[in-house]
Amino acid sequence: MSDGAFLGLITGLGILSIWWSLWEQEGESTRRGRIARIMDHLRDDLVTVGLTSVPPAAVPALSAGLGLVVSAALWAVSSAVVPSLTIGVASMVVPVVFLRSAARRRTTAMREVWPEAVDHINSAIRAGLSLPEALVQLSRKGPEDLRPAFHEFSLDYQASGDFAVSLDRLKVRLADPVGDRIVEALRITRDVGGTDLGGLLRTLAAFLREDARTRAELEARQSWTVNAARLALVAPWLVLALMSTRPQAAQAYDSPMGMAMILIGAVVSLIAYRVMLQIARLPQDERVLR
Repeated sequence: MSDGAFLGLITGLGILSIWWSLWEQEGESTRRGRIARIMDHLRDDLVTVGLTSVPPAAVPALSAGLGLVVSAALWAVSSAVVPSLTIGVASMVVPVVFLRSAARRRTTAMREVWPEAVDHINSAIRAGLSLPEALVQLSRKGPEDLRPAFHEFSLDYQASGDFAVSLDRLKVRLADPVGDRIVEALRITRDVGGTDLGGLLRTLAAFLREDARTRAELEARQSWTVNAARLALVAPWLVLALMSTRPQAAQAYDSPMGMAMILIGAVVSLIAYRVMLQIARLPQDERVLR
């Protein structure tokens, strides 16, 4: 593909985007809601991995920058527009994939420590501490992974004395669905009172341990299959990326026929990946109590 044709394609897409934006589209609020949910998920992932100061918009910005850098580097090596642009677009998902993977590992690790935290709360209440004091002591005696969040909770509660507001801020810092359920259960107990808090906490700890054990067994059994499927999905694109570093091989794809082959391969890969995720997908906890 010549540089003139490439520039014409980009110009045409830009004009189409401008024309499309001038018309009122049905379901615009739905799209805004979908974008808001995506940004909320990115924010939760950043908080989960400890990058609380990074805004969610930085993730798509980093993805776009990485795609431009990769495209420019491959184009400088091979002078082939189509393979360079394709690999650049594919590389844009790398930051999101790494972020989601790190957040998933962190969530899995947190799932193992929550039962211990609930046991600490139950022990503190049985020892005569109030519910806020039981949460504060987790900053000193609780699991290591949870101590920073509960330390901030103790500072909030000491400064304001407002238990409800301190719990809301704790949920934001944890960004964890299990943490949301525990916080809301403690909030309801605090608001309506009751004498069966110990039994509630023991039942909750047993449920969390059983859920973590079951998930660990299922993930261990399916992990090798999922990883093999991901490797089979990524391998052709890695081969294309390596071929793009050789000008002679990259030029073979720098044509309308080459673009058609790449687009067909991308569509088939995307469909296969989505089907694989649906088959191997385990029920995931969602943050519904934000």
